[in-house]
Amino acid sequence: MRNVLEAVVMREYEELHAEMRDACGCPQCREDILVCALNRLPPRYVATLTGEVLAEVRLEADQGRADVTVALMEAFRVVGGGPRHARSPSTVP
Repeated sequence: MRNVLEAVVMREYEELHAEMRDACGCPQCREDILVCALNRLPPRYVATLTGEVLAEVRLEADQGRADVTVALMEAFRVVGGGPRHARSPSTVP
C-alpha cells in the first residue's frame, strides 16, 4: 500500500524549487513544504503496480498537476513566512 501522491509532490517540488530563488532548500524547510502540501491534498493510495501507474497518470493530467502545484505554492508561502530552521532554542515554546 502506497500513497502515489507523495512521489508526484516530490517531483513537482524539485521543479518548482529550482525556479524559486528565495525559497530555502534546507532539509527542514523541504520536509515542511512537502508535508504542508500533502496535507492539503487528498491521498491516492494504491496496492498494485498497475494501480500506481494509473493513479500517477491521472495525477499528471492537467487538473491533477494544477492541484499539486497550487498546494506546493501555498506550502512555499506558509513555510517561507515562518521557517522552523530559523528558530533558536530560546524562542521555541
